[in-house]
Amino acid sequence: MSATAAAAGAALQHRYLSSIFTELCAIESPSLSEGACGERVRRELEALGLDVHEDAAGEAIGADCGNMLARIECAPAGAAPEAERRSVLLCAHLDTVPLQAPVEPVLEDGFFENANEGILGADNKAAVAAMLAAVATIVSEGRPHAGIELVLTPMEEVGLRGAKGFDTSRLVAGHGYCYDHAAPIGHIVVAAPTQKSMRLVFLGRPAHSGIAPEDGRSAVQAAARAIADMRLGRVDSETTANVGLIEGGVAGNIIPPECRVSAEARSLDAEKARSLAQEMLDAAVHAANMYECELESRIVSEYEGYRFTRTHPAVRLAAGALERAGYEPTYIQSGGGADANVFNLAGVPCVNLCNGMAAIHTPDEHISVADLDGMTRVTLELVAGACN
Repeated sequence: MSATAAAAGAALQHRYLSSIFTELCAIESPSLSEGACGERVRRELEALGLDVHEDAAGEAIGADCGNMLARIECAPAGAAPEAERRSVLLCAHLDTVPLQAPVEPVLEDGFFENANEGILGADNKAAVAAMLAAVATIVSEGRPHAGIELVLTPMEEVGLRGAKGFDTSRLVAGHGYCYDHAAPIGHIVVAAPTQKSMRLVFLGRPAHSGIAPEDGRSAVQAAARAIADMRLGRVDSETTANVGLIEGGVAGNIIPPECRVSAEARSLDAEKARSLAQEMLDAAVHAANMYECELESRIVSEYEGYRFTRTHPAVRLAAGALERAGYEPTYIQSGGGADANVFNLAGVPCVNLCNGMAAIHTPDEHISVADLDGMTRVTLELVAGACN
């Protein structure tokens, strides 16, 4: 390809990328309501000649969209079966956290942001857009590849529920990538935590706080003692814990008969996560007994952690793609989960790559045009590298 043709192709790709990104961001898709965004992505993929298969996971988890799978068979046709096993999985999620304001993407000084005081939705539509732009380039230019599978999931932001409902036996790809970590391009997430969530309900006895407080059993007091006894925040270099929600009480003059607490423990060491969750539960049991309250508890395993070596084939492929795209690979550990956790647990090695989005989940969320273009180049290099 001549330099002139390459420049023209890059300019076309850039225009397409900016257009599809802003269009996707403007489609509101908080968890449970990803359908409109999913349909827009479906139309885009079908316009490229791809078949899009939507599973029934949405119905099972209460979303209005299931997991969407589009496959581009190995090219050139007739490649050896081992080439097909080098097929690359690209995964992104369609949902966002709840909206604080309508999304009106604007470009300011090279960065996309929301003109209103709310999230932009770069998490994770920047990944969707970069993957679509790369696929469009591969298809339109007839670039060789070992096969591509694109999986788009709902309800990632509320427990990776879409990915958990996806049947990974449908995949051919031997490894995959998601772009779902807010850090500069070049950062490769080689370890992510196990997370345990817990719901604690303290049940006491109501009484008038001024006339007969001794007849009451304060569920709030029991919960407060439990929380005070918990190790929260940064527990060690691998482990964190948090109490994020406390609800309870009836009125200021009534001993509160119920208090509900939502908490979590997570660690890069799975055993530490389990042990800390049990420790937090033990604190709740002790406090409930101390204040003569009952306790209802539930611990849920949100996702299991994973850890890659730098020499793992999927990590080496990512590092090579980043270098060819002009980025220096940096290896990091994350304190957050992503769909990659689910695929790794299912036996499909999946690496989370950082894509430059910043201040996610806040009204200051933004991403640069350069980073959108950069992750599209990285995607093209991932696919090209898998052929070798």
